[in-house]
Amino acid sequence: MNATWEAAADLVVVGSGVAGLTAALDAAELGLRVVVVTKDTVDAGSTRFAQGGVAVVLGDVPGDSVEAHVADTITAGAGLSDAAAVTEILTDGPAAVARLRARGAVFDRRADGALARTREGGHSAFRVVPAGGDATGAEVERALVAAATDRRLPLLTGHVAVDALRDDRGAVTGLAVLDDAGRPGVLRAPAVLLASGGYGQLYASTTNPATSTGDGVALALRAGATVADLEFVQFHPTVLYTGPAVGRRPLVTEAVRGEGGVLLDRAGRRFMTGVHPLADLAPRDVVAKAITRTLTATGADCVHLDGTAIPDFAHRFPTVHAACRDAGIDPAREPIPVAPAAHYACGGVVTDLHGRTSVPGLYAAGEVARTGLHGANRLASNSLLEGLVIGARAARAAAADRGAVRSAAACLVASPAVPIAPRAVVQQAMTVAAGIGRDAAGLAAASDRVECATAVAVPEDRAAVEDAALTLVAQAVLAAAGTRTESRGCHVRTDFPERDDRWQRASLELTLDTAGRPVVRTGTVVAA
Repeated sequence: MNATWEAAADLVVVGSGVAGLTAALDAAELGLRVVVVTKDTVDAGSTRFAQGGVAVVLGDVPGDSVEAHVADTITAGAGLSDAAAVTEILTDGPAAVARLRARGAVFDRRADGALARTREGGHSAFRVVPAGGDATGAEVERALVAAATDRRLPLLTGHVAVDALRDDRGAVTGLAVLDDAGRPGVLRAPAVLLASGGYGQLYASTTNPATSTGDGVALALRAGATVADLEFVQFHPTVLYTGPAVGRRPLVTEAVRGEGGVLLDRAGRRFMTGVHPLADLAPRDVVAKAITRTLTATGADCVHLDGTAIPDFAHRFPTVHAACRDAGIDPAREPIPVAPAAHYACGGVVTDLHGRTSVPGLYAAGEVARTGLHGANRLASNSLLEGLVIGARAARAAAADRGAVRSAAACLVASPAVPIAPRAVVQQAMTVAAGIGRDAAGLAAASDRVECATAVAVPEDRAAVEDAALTLVAQAVLAAAGTRTESRGCHVRTDFPERDDRWQRASLELTLDTAGRPVVRTGTVVAA
């Protein structure tokens, strides 16, 4: 690679959200030279858009327990969560939240001074800890950015990660990047941590910011890593509907339903009663599917979320209230029009519980990673907790692995020419064929459409790097979704509408073949 500059570090962190900054801060405290790379501004990722809170058991809610939180998570995961991973991550939650508070994060309190709690879909208790009413992610991001600034942590903004550099054994030796002007650079390091978020921008309508283009998953695949569970794309059931739109749409947190809001069809009837024992507070996949069925049956474009009975809505949910008022809606007086939109990637780069991937020196944490916590459907507000826990663990792993013997061979970089399809083609194909409700014919047609629009080229700027990532991840998602011939969690096959226990505890793993195409491995399928 003809770099215009080079620099060295012990650890390069790609992404400045909760997982990335937690890892960077912890690694710096362990004595590692750390550089954080982000393609946009430091606060432009998904973390700041998280509304509901952090799901954690702190021992101050009567009747709640880590065991209950584990049970709720496994139930939501529809048989694909790794029970050991769930237990370890959730057990580490209290200490992770304590470290976050020590770094300056301020959570809401009740009148008696105790931490406030709310409840979201799939939770059996009020265990979600909010900040700023419905601005938890923004507060977490603020605290971590402030801590990074106070520590003078090197932050390389406006630089998109292109590829991991590797030696002749395949071990990571650094990261290739492009700046906003398309100038290449190289960060030499024996460890690279991907904390770059998910791939919500695969779809035309999403809750994700423009940065969520699957860069980390694509980079990991090209580096030889294994990914899994990509077919499980969670659609948030309640996103503010203001008409057909492309891009990020305002989220209406599940906590609105946790505080008493109810879903209504176009005739004003509650439709979740009888669908699930938790009714409006059922897990996200259940609610999203029920809304989709209701829209199909009634011919409506949206359903309505009635939160008019919630006292002082503007104070309790200031973010939602502001988004509604901007759209000319007063949520304290009228129901909020909502519809599902792409929200969270339950799958990603396969890691152990310390962020290690199958590639030496490559780590992953946060939404880009697949730890086994989420399974086929994420339980609400578990993601911030996972980022805190695995981010810290990955930092310790990178420090522990620092002494591993590395080859002295020159760095090797994969061919810079990669398949790239126009983003609009990818988004339209995925929205039509790989949303809530998929079938074999539609998935195959979407794959063909992306393939036909693809050309091999060298990415010369951020947009091209992102489009290349979206192209590769789209083909991987379509391959996995086409292989899993059942409906489970947030993967709904209309031609295979029932859950099939031949797929129980089966995660579809993907790697790239010698031609650079995603290949599904089904060897992990076992009978229940």
